[in-house]
Amino acid sequence: MRISKTVHVGSVAVGGGAKITVQSMLSRPSANLSGNVSQAKALEKAGCEILRVAVPDAESVALIPAIKQSVNIPLVADIHFDYRLALASAEAGADAIRINPGNIGSDERVREVAAACADRKVPIRIGVNSGSIEKELLEKYGGPTPQALAESALRHASLLEKFQFDDIVISIKSSDVNHMIQANELIAEQCDYPLHLGVTEAGSERMGLIKSSIGIGSLLQRGIGDTIRVSLTADPVREIEAGIDLLKALSLRGGIRIVSCPTCGRTRIDLISIVNEVEKRLAGCTKDLTIALMGCAVNGPGEAREADIGIAGGDGAGLLFKKGKIMKRVPEEQLVETLLREIEQM
Repeated sequence: MRISKTVHVGSVAVGGGAKITVQSMLSRPSANLSGNVSQAKALEKAGCEILRVAVPDAESVALIPAIKQSVNIPLVADIHFDYRLALASAEAGADAIRINPGNIGSDERVREVAAACADRKVPIRIGVNSGSIEKELLEKYGGPTPQALAESALRHASLLEKFQFDDIVISIKSSDVNHMIQANELIAEQCDYPLHLGVTEAGSERMGLIKSSIGIGSLLQRGIGDTIRVSLTADPVREIEAGIDLLKALSLRGGIRIVSCPTCGRTRIDLISIVNEVEKRLAGCTKDLTIALMGCAVNGPGEAREADIGIAGGDGAGLLFKKGKIMKRVPEEQLVETLLREIEQM
């Protein structure tokens, strides 16, 4: 388990053994202030714990106070190239600044940004991806390799460290899952800064979920990573749902966990519909429970005996069980309601 230093993004601790947080980014055009505020509220409601917004021009800085007045989660300003936007965003109340120190200009500009952030106790997230690697590193390593990504991130961190700034989070992303994993393994060995994990440009919701689960999940399973974003070409609310589910799958987050079998020739109930209905109706439930939804008595109470509660289908009926102990037999049409009533009482 890698224990990094602790960085505070607003009131949220990142690293140092704090819980792993789930992030997303606003996707409305930056000129659409009301649309961004509305989306920020939806993301907070979905469980987003750190929110990022693009600040591509001076007019976009107005997004920062508007969003911060509307939600209670920290806001990260995403800056590219123009150091003046980083200064303005820090002054406007951003809880963190995302920059690539190497592409905002001279050392003096980096010093100004570091000083402004230090004065306001605003951390800087260093963002490195395959498209931002310095030309000399591409030549040195023959392309955007994991080694090039890691060295680029450390080089940017050293620029900030030169001005006594070390309130840093590092994010190394790639659309290549293997490169993303290997680069984060390398950086984890070479510094103690908190790491933000993500597979960038991961694709559609279906493919993005697969790539992110492999990339983010494999690192978290080995104790590498402090905060995550599941990047999807989809509504960012879906990113939050996916991130939370990923953490649940690794037992890094509590809440409802559904265990269900894939069905087979023994199945005599409409298990697919039952699973979909139970999942939908428990979407907002905050109880920390494992619920088993099994297709037959063969792998019901037996295989799912560790579940807190569950049902196992029969021929037009089913069994309700708790911790492997059968409680009662229930007609199929009453299974879901009976299960939900029991869960409500737990």
